[in-house]
Amino acid sequence: MILPVVLAGGTGSRLWPLSRSLYPKQFLSLTSTSSMLQETIMRLDGLTHENPLIICNEEHRFIVAEQLRQLSLEHSGIILEPVGRNTAPAIALAAIHAIQHQNDPILLVLAADHVIQDNAAFLATIQNALDLAESGKLVTFGIVPNKPETGYGYIKQGSPVSANAFEVSKFVEKPDLETAQKYLDEGTYYWNSGMFIFKASRYIEELKLYRPDILEACINALQNASLDLDFTRLNIDAFTQCADESIDYAVMEKTSDAVVVPLDANWSDVGSWSALWEVDTKDKNENVIHGDVIAIDTHRSYLYSQHRLISAVGLEDVIVVETKDAILVSHKDKVQSVKDVVNTLKSLCRNEYLQHRELYRPWGTSDALSEGGRYHVRKVTVKPGERTATQIHYHRAEHWIVVTGTAKVYCNDSVHLLTENESTYIPVGIPHYLENPGKISLEIIEVRTGAYLKDDDVIRLEQYSHGMSS
Repeated sequence: MILPVVLAGGTGSRLWPLSRSLYPKQFLSLTSTSSMLQETIMRLDGLTHENPLIICNEEHRFIVAEQLRQLSLEHSGIILEPVGRNTAPAIALAAIHAIQHQNDPILLVLAADHVIQDNAAFLATIQNALDLAESGKLVTFGIVPNKPETGYGYIKQGSPVSANAFEVSKFVEKPDLETAQKYLDEGTYYWNSGMFIFKASRYIEELKLYRPDILEACINALQNASLDLDFTRLNIDAFTQCADESIDYAVMEKTSDAVVVPLDANWSDVGSWSALWEVDTKDKNENVIHGDVIAIDTHRSYLYSQHRLISAVGLEDVIVVETKDAILVSHKDKVQSVKDVVNTLKSLCRNEYLQHRELYRPWGTSDALSEGGRYHVRKVTVKPGERTATQIHYHRAEHWIVVTGTAKVYCNDSVHLLTENESTYIPVGIPHYLENPGKISLEIIEVRTGAYLKDDDVIRLEQYSHGMSS
């Protein structure tokens, strides 16, 4: 039995401003109409009947749940990490959970934010690795390189163990360009994909041998976890004590059973805007264009408009990405430095690194339209059949005006319906929530007024039946 384990805990800072800490790249639709997480799951069609086990940050739980629901996978397991602790603990959690619930399956460990264009070759390579995993080997997939890449770590092959696999001779860090070219010329080095396949019990055995502290912390975090529908909430105190360590350092570089299976399937980890340009569909001028864009005498560029018209004239090898609250302009050769922009935003305590202007909630979206010293205007969209949590604000009052649909408003002990062009007032300190009882989306304009208007002015009295808050 193959159990897919999808690691969905990254932040994707190099794809800012589309990727934000609270809505990172694995949840974005970058190369198709589906998100990268959804693409990762869909490419396993036909390989296994087991629903995937997802490891993600607690802050992203509702995004993951909604994207799984869209794939009709409402009852897939989701383990929530209260803090990020890298891949060795994340995979340990999956292995322990799998043995407890599924009798030692083979774990296929995948990242949620990779692009694989040749799915047939990908599935065939997994099939080739199954016997090795069943025999007790810890298999990693090495990407057959097609250029001297300095952005990836490498794996050097050792002696052959089968027609399609080799012992791992060594793992090497990201090289400089001259060294990367040497690796490419030698033909015995592969890009480190971060994908693995092995039996759950074998990974636990090797982790117990080389990093028993990580294993113990993960066991304690799961033993004292709480269940919330499909979410497994780890014990925060136990998991916080766990070391931050990659699987490569913790196990793969130490074990004598590491095997590399070459994978040639047009793979990319889409770790930068230039990498995304490489894998996306291009026009006759080698431009990748998304959204409302006019490109004149512009070549080999990535132009993405989310909200406004972009006009590009006489440009070459540039990245232009427009969102509702930020614009990125960069040369393709400098996109690795986008992370420095994110770090600068963090140091300045600016919100643009953390979240988009439009926020995604379990019940819908909330889009900031305008704000001043004592007012804040938002467009709030509530999906049919959904509702917000019952809550109180101590520093602001709210005015709600219905634009589209029907609103069922609960304010203190009263309940009333509002339809288009009708409004209501929510005083300071009064319990309230908003429900959409209809069949179409409910859109309202929310006007906040008061001395303090930030989102943390909220006391949630209860959360509705799906366990989701506003």
